Amino acid sequence: MKKSFLKLTVLMLVLSLALAACGGGDKKTSKSSDGGNKSGSQDGGTLTYAMEAEFKGILDVNFYDSQSDSEILTFNTDPLITFDENIKAQPNIAKWETKDNKVFKFTFEKGVKWHNGDELVVDDWIFALETIASIGPDHQRWSNVNTIEGAKEFNEGKADSISGLKKINDYEIEITFDKARANNLENIWQYPLNRKHFADLKGNKNIDDWLASDQVRVNPIGTGPFKIQKVIPGESVELVRFDDYWKGKPKLDKVVVKVIDGSLIVGELENGGVDMSAFHPSLLPEIQKLKNVKIEEVPGLSYYYIGFKLGTFKDGKVVMDKDKYANKQLRQALLYAIDREEWVKEFFSGLGNPVNRPMPSAHWIAADNSELPVNYTYDPEKAKQLLDEAGYKDVDGDGFREDPNGKKFEINFAHYDTGNPTYEARAKAITQYWEEVGIKSKLTMTEVNLYYDQIEKDHETMEAFYGGWGTGADPDPWALWGDDSVWNYPRWVNEEANELLKQAVDVEVVGTDQEKRKNLYVEWQKIFNEEVPALPIMELNDVYAISNKVQGVKITPVGTEDMHKWSIKQ
Repeated sequence: MKKSFLKLTVLMLVLSLALAACGGGDKKTSKSSDGGNKSGSQDGGTLTYAMEAEFKGILDVNFYDSQSDSEILTFNTDPLITFDENIKAQPNIAKWETKDNKVFKFTFEKGVKWHNGDELVVDDWIFALETIASIGPDHQRWSNVNTIEGAKEFNEGKADSISGLKKINDYEIEITFDKARANNLENIWQYPLNRKHFADLKGNKNIDDWLASDQVRVNPIGTGPFKIQKVIPGESVELVRFDDYWKGKPKLDKVVVKVIDGSLIVGELENGGVDMSAFHPSLLPEIQKLKNVKIEEVPGLSYYYIGFKLGTFKDGKVVMDKDKYANKQLRQALLYAIDREEWVKEFFSGLGNPVNRPMPSAHWIAADNSELPVNYTYDPEKAKQLLDEAGYKDVDGDGFREDPNGKKFEINFAHYDTGNPTYEARAKAITQYWEEVGIKSKLTMTEVNLYYDQIEKDHETMEAFYGGWGTGADPDPWALWGDDSVWNYPRWVNEEANELLKQAVDVEVVGTDQEKRKNLYVEWQKIFNEEVPALPIMELNDVYAISNKVQGVKITPVGTEDMHKWSIKQ
């Protein structure tokens, strides 16, 4: 599962929306915790932040691909552009201007320092964009770069530089895209890469060399309020205050991010061993009992799904070349078979809601259920009917259905494992729903980091899998579902759907009319809803446990903010 403020650059997960609460009742879209202290904040102290999943240790924002790493990166990384509570783009390190949504001029703040003391200049952004373009489709941010004029030619070796990048001076750059799009600003990759730090890897097209480098895993640097001082792989990361942070000297001396077993987090919060943690909803009842902790809840920008491998990713393109789950009625039946209301209540403390499209309700493009062709309520009889019609019948009388050719049929269902016992329980519940309608199922639990590597590389063991996406600041789903996206994990291709996504960002089609864009995205969601290449399961509110002694924490739907203002009551 991938989320936090870093997700905004990927969609990504990409997205500009007006928020609506996605749980029952009205909720504030941001919270600020002062720990009950009204007398003002204090400097100094160490904040211990806990997370459940072991981090992969890819600790440079240009290369990370996991939620656990992104939680660490929020402390040491600043984007060029940020997003407000309504997910609208706002200047941060850079401001911009454009007249036609094709040519943009960006102006950097002067005096922004990297953790190694270098000043951040536009050459560092050019270095990041050229690095991603050089690696190409194997880099997960390729879709955030390949719309720049000349990026594809640079990738193919037909040019020595990206023609759409024009440096004006150290603090100003003009970027020309290959065409005017409604989301060029939100979609472009917004994180520079320090040229000096990565000098020995310049021009290297092998993504694995970057991921294995000391610059990424041992001594990463950023421009954020805290700099990484010590990494114990899979266990903890120690960050210290960066006194030259461009927004002002942080109040905290240190932040320690620790991996703690989910079963121990409640006790650690109670005894003060942990000051803050985003936590799994299953822990809500126990955390609510703690008197020294407050809970912050905000609408989430994530959705969760069950994907089916319909194909593979070859030479930078998605190819639908697998047959096992190709039958649409089979996929529809598997969704009807799941009692999502019961499942969310049981395993997520009621903090989520079932959805029928791959888009959280908080997004302004989210289709209403009334607009979708199919409303997948729990209906096991409907599931059985669809399976019968598709030819999945029990021909040998063992209680399980064979495929239309009369051969044994079994779903090999995969779920990630972080050590949280509720994960296996909820995954087994899914397989039990399927078995109740006659579909034999086998569950495999896989360590979370290996799990996503196997999904991305189309490993043969990954046939049906549980996953989640955090969506970003622009609503365009292309980076997740486009036919050239490595993050299109189900490997689904639909020409009509792809054309709708292309039109939705084409200024010649939609101009600046948000309603026109929404209508096209709704049409795309209708196709997805009918085809269900992945089963949309639920959307989930984000919840944080924060010690009463921690002050100044601001949380919005896009994540935590202003870490340099956080403090601890001494």
